[in-house]
Amino acid sequence: MNYLVVGLGNIGAEYASTRHNMGFMVLDAWAQASNLVFQTDRYGSIAEYSFKGRRFYLLKPSTYMNLSGNAVRYWLKELHIPVENLIVICDDLNLPFGTIRMRKKGSDGGHNGLKNIQELIGTQDFCRIRIGIGNDFAKGQQVDFVIGNMSAEEIEQVKCISDRVIAGCKDYSTIGPERAMNILNVKKI
Repeated sequence: MNYLVVGLGNIGAEYASTRHNMGFMVLDAWAQASNLVFQTDRYGSIAEYSFKGRRFYLLKPSTYMNLSGNAVRYWLKELHIPVENLIVICDDLNLPFGTIRMRKKGSDGGHNGLKNIQELIGTQDFCRIRIGIGNDFAKGQQVDFVIGNMSAEEIEQVKCISDRVIAGCKDYSTIGPERAMNILNVKKI
């Protein structure tokens, strides 16, 4: 079975350690832990990972966050991957920092990257893993917060967050969505 795992983020060094790039950070951690190399291709950078008879295609779109649907639609078609085997990893302002939520389907929750993906693939029925970035910003400062650099304390937690999300993706493919959600959605202290 093949899976497309998409980490959402914005390309460019100026966005590398911003809260909005949590999806990219998870895929970078996965690549580093597994000695994978991303290859630049159409609409993004892609790497392959095999695990227990499953093949994961890790995709970091180069289309910028709000146009991520172009990359997702292209790679689903190119790799002949059914939508039910799509996993999208993104940041979420509505969750406390480090909280992780996996869902088999759902709304975009105000996330423009998810919104664009849903519009271009024509469904909300795909797995999404939301990583909480908190909402510690003054009124009118949302954009600055989201594309602002993480604090040193937040950066220290990225590896642990990434490890949990990677395990969640593997569980999704091996033990199924329900059990994977039960494991991943439990708050870790």
